[in-house]
Amino acid sequence: MVDNIKFMQEVMSIKKIDIRNQKVLIRVDFNVPLDNEFNINDDTRIRETIPTINHCIDNGAKSIILVSHLGRPKDKNIRFSLKHLVKRVERLLGRNITFAENLESISSMLPSLPQGSVILLENIRFYKEEEQNNEQFAKSLANLCDIYVNDAFGASHRKHASTYGIAQFAKHKVAGLLLKKEIDSFAKALTHPLKPVLLIVGGSKVSSKLTLLSNILDCVDKIIIGGAMSNTFLQAIGYNMQNSLVEEHLMGDAIDILRSAKSKGVKIYLPVDAVCTDNPQNPKIIKITPAQDIPEGLMSVDLGPATVKLFAEVIHDCETIIWNGPLGIYEVSQFSRGTFSLAHALADTYAYSIIGGGDTADAIDKAGERDNMSFTSTGGGASLELLEGKVLPAFEVLDR
Repeated sequence: MVDNIKFMQEVMSIKKIDIRNQKVLIRVDFNVPLDNEFNINDDTRIRETIPTINHCIDNGAKSIILVSHLGRPKDKNIRFSLKHLVKRVERLLGRNITFAENLESISSMLPSLPQGSVILLENIRFYKEEEQNNEQFAKSLANLCDIYVNDAFGASHRKHASTYGIAQFAKHKVAGLLLKKEIDSFAKALTHPLKPVLLIVGGSKVSSKLTLLSNILDCVDKIIIGGAMSNTFLQAIGYNMQNSLVEEHLMGDAIDILRSAKSKGVKIYLPVDAVCTDNPQNPKIIKITPAQDIPEGLMSVDLGPATVKLFAEVIHDCETIIWNGPLGIYEVSQFSRGTFSLAHALADTYAYSIIGGGDTADAIDKAGERDNMSFTSTGGGASLELLEGKVLPAFEVLDR
């Protein structure tokens, strides 16, 4: 894992290349949540890439083309149009931008645009060739620019035309400021960390975190396992988790991880009590019970108070903390206390803290503690694959 992170750190930064009078294409990640009226609920991903765009403007780029996806459209659905983002991008940049309905229109508009113009291309996933990593499509993207910049960490685990294939044809391909910040932040936590190092891992399924747990044992000193995935571990050691979500086919893997951790001297902490209910969405019964004594017909949906206290003590004993996955059904207010309490505990430490993207970042945000974390990643799937020890495809193809 450490060698792969160091390899990814070696990508060339946009700061190392002369961009004066050059056409620059930046793969950004503007995949932000929208409400039913197409208002942006969280513009973090847009704000995080503004420094890279401003760097190009300030250093005399001839033109700047922004390429992004939004959601997973099956066709050209207006719900997934990047038109909804134009005003927010303009406000954050403090200048007007040009919206390009399609790839073909960019070539025709470039000659008439003034120096330093910013163009936002319509959703790249409206083209089926994007996810197919179509060679001709990737070449068409590369033909629009002199310099290709990847600043989309959230899509860096995808072998798509705009994140991977384009590099085969681009004259120069470098990392944006956000992409560098992401990999350098994870490197700080995993290559030469302050110890002890703690991994907090949650979420609903062991299957989604199995590779992570197996591969990270050489890099951490302690692991807290919460969320529904802890049910599988608790049932594997003999507890009856009743109606709780359990992946019974992975109980053997859970035991293997516990044994491997013990042999490597890594301490694993599991819940000692739980908040249980009959129905998470429409609860008639809510009880706090010991983890080994969940009543028949109920399921575990959040950490109990004793577990929160135990986990908070573990957090306060560690110097480097990585958190990936919520520790309960935090979207339901009655079952958010465990996740939010540990977010507050982490915010109260002086530890170097990294928050994995996606649901974890959303939970930290809802707890009001985002600004008190050392670094919050913009990539959910990407950060998970990085922690699994993989070299992310987008990093493989950039100049070094």
